[in-house]
Amino acid sequence: MIIAIDGPAGVGKGTLAKKLATHYSMSYLDTGTLYRAVGLSVLMAGQNPADTTAAASAAQGLDFNFKPVDGSFRAFIADQDVTTKLRTQDVGQAASVVSAIPAVRAALKDFQVHFAATHSTARGVILDGRDIGTVICPHAEVKFFLDARPEIRAQRRVKELREAGREAVYETVLAEIIDRDDRDRNRSDAPLKAADDAILLDTSDLGIDDVFAKACAVVEKQRARANKSAS
Repeated sequence: MIIAIDGPAGVGKGTLAKKLATHYSMSYLDTGTLYRAVGLSVLMAGQNPADTTAAASAAQGLDFNFKPVDGSFRAFIADQDVTTKLRTQDVGQAASVVSAIPAVRAALKDFQVHFAATHSTARGVILDGRDIGTVICPHAEVKFFLDARPEIRAQRRVKELREAGREAVYETVLAEIIDRDDRDRNRSDAPLKAADDAILLDTSDLGIDDVFAKACAVVEKQRARANKSAS
């Protein structure tokens, strides 16, 4: 089984994906981190994330060591472990910029498709991102599209950053989220949108346990349907 989880930043995609992966003992891939690694690579080289040549070169030269059970991995750039640098605000903005470049998406697509195909035949696999249900895994058995009001997502992001010991200004984070939404939804290549057959979940006023329960109900129905077809 393949479970695709799409949505903008701050809706809880990663949290839900990890809980489902643990609950169902599935492999998990956070595809957004791939784009963060590309963005960071460009920044470390002193180049502009909007430079298509620099971004494409960075995407083609990444080195990953995955631990797919929990979706974690170590990312190396020029033999330097940069894993802890991937979650900063500037890297997030750079990731949004490079993700709009077709050559970058093409360079990372094959890896994602291969990962999904390799792990779906065993315990199952969960991928979260922005084009999983529409481009990477259009035939996924279960597709979710999570969304939430920008103000709520900004509050969550500020809380996350401050808990990590980083400075965060709500107004700045909100502006960045709105800007990133616009860029993600309006890019020409694989824009952020819900697949026609995706289950829509608005997490604005829901806790993670509520979202998890709703998602599990959908997955259980699909598992029952699959078992019935196999018998």
